[in-house]
Amino acid sequence: MWVEIICGLIIYKLFRHFFYDDDILELETTDSNALFSVATRLEKLYGGKAYVGLRIPDADTGSRQNIDMVLITKGEAIVISVQNLSGLVSTDADGSWGFVSGNSHRTERCPDPVAEVKRQVAILESYLEQRGAALPEGYMSCRVVCPNPNFRAIHSDRFPSEVVTYEQWVNLKPEPKSSFSSWIKGAFHGGKNEMLEPIHQKLNFILTTAPTWDRLELKGNKCLLGEFMEFKGKHDDTQSLRNIRRSKVSRLIIQKTSMFGLAHSKLQVLYSPRDYRNEGASASEWKEVTVRSSTEVLFQPQDSTKVRKFKLSSVVSMSLSA
Repeated sequence: MWVEIICGLIIYKLFRHFFYDDDILELETTDSNALFSVATRLEKLYGGKAYVGLRIPDADTGSRQNIDMVLITKGEAIVISVQNLSGLVSTDADGSWGFVSGNSHRTERCPDPVAEVKRQVAILESYLEQRGAALPEGYMSCRVVCPNPNFRAIHSDRFPSEVVTYEQWVNLKPEPKSSFSSWIKGAFHGGKNEMLEPIHQKLNFILTTAPTWDRLELKGNKCLLGEFMEFKGKHDDTQSLRNIRRSKVSRLIIQKTSMFGLAHSKLQVLYSPRDYRNEGASASEWKEVTVRSSTEVLFQPQDSTKVRKFKLSSVVSMSLSA
């Protein structure tokens, strides 16, 4: 019996090794996936552009402030904090949140998310003013979105108006052309007059060129925010990739080469030169190198001290911040 069990485990390990990418299987659903999911839905519902994973310089501390996302429409600018919490969630008198997730019976604490996102608004407004975009007082608002299906609010009426619970999130509707429902007005629209077009364009330009986390897109529709470190692999492969540095490259795409039905041993890496004029690279400017599929990407996820390795064969694309 034990022989059969051991043989079964060996076969499973071999099958998993040859037919699946371990990096993807072992990567748990991250907050990064929730960020991009929220951004995509808001853009579809309200138009405009959502800027995800910003790292805005804070003049007071000399450090960078992480901001989940900023939604820019022609009528408003909204700083959004995404709280991907799962379980029973309550709010206390001091604004902090307590939540019990999964099978845990221990209550965990979360500092006041509304106070934090309001602080981010002040930092972003200061940054925009430094770059020549002074907004009218009160023009920029904030929201805390809770998109996790397992989010269960205890006494949801006690949460501040800036909080969009999961129940409210799933009930968001597309923006009507002529008028807004009172709930949508309260949730994502403050009833302000539309921005002047020049201000709207300036905001988009500033946030397009603002510092962000690097973005690693993996197979299985998984995204990870963090910092690209380097490539690891055979010497000739790393030499071929030596020009892929954030100062020179903004984005790369991984493509498999055709091996007549056999396993792919080589990968094509297409990369786009960085264009500081913000006009984007034309198709003719993309460059290409071919490397072994065993080459690895070293990437440090946001809010993690551990550098992770991902096989290049498990990567779809990577965007690098300047």
